Amino acid sequence: MNASYPDLKDASVFITGGGSGIGASLTEGFLRQGSKVAFVQRSDASAFADEMGEKYGNRPHYMQCDITDVDRLKNCINEAAEHHDGLKVLVNNAANDKRHKTLEVDEDFFDWSVAINLKAYFFACQAAFPIMQAAGGGSIVNFSSISYMMGNTGMPVYTSSNAAITSLTSTLAREFGPDKIRLNSLAPGWVLTQKQKDMWVTPEGLAEHIDRQCLKEELVPDDIIGGTLFLASDASRMMTGQSLIIDGGVVVPS
Repeated sequence: MNASYPDLKDASVFITGGGSGIGASLTEGFLRQGSKVAFVQRSDASAFADEMGEKYGNRPHYMQCDITDVDRLKNCINEAAEHHDGLKVLVNNAANDKRHKTLEVDEDFFDWSVAINLKAYFFACQAAFPIMQAAGGGSIVNFSSISYMMGNTGMPVYTSSNAAITSLTSTLAREFGPDKIRLNSLAPGWVLTQKQKDMWVTPEGLAEHIDRQCLKEELVPDDIIGGTLFLASDASRMMTGQSLIIDGGVVVPS
């Protein structure tokens, strides 16, 4: 059960990757708040949008989009702002943690990974800023990951992008703070989405990871909703340029 944030009722929210995994949980979390949600998804998420509309009487505005297509991504953000009369919250959630070995990475893979995991974040923020400036403020939540903090191997381009997201967030928070636009990053731990279960989870690997957590339970997508709502809402109105970790205590702050 998540807290209720009155300022999120009727607030315009845009989520990348909002039709599956963590993103789908975030879409539903904001709908529970009464927010006007728009989201993009590369795969067809029409059925999910219909399901949410029936469940909450408030169908999210779904647009099909590959976020590596920067022009399309910007157009979707502008369309969402027109459809929902502004933009109060941007959640950059979409990412791809495809495993890769350093000596096997070529330029095409490197550019593809950065395009999804960093470039799209930058240009989504760039598109959102003028809309939020005109409205007198807003909140942006950029999803990172604890993977770069742990020194994990097997995905160096992805972890480098995660580290860059944290840096980008603090830099943009400084630049756009005078416009009352807040930017914070959120770093989840190993959240067991269906994709993770299908592609990466093994009983041995999961047991080893949970053993490193202070809290000995699996993280699920719904565990990330509360922190995202808090960062999006006015409850965190004087919090910006920060990184919130939700990982069950794998990375213990010093």
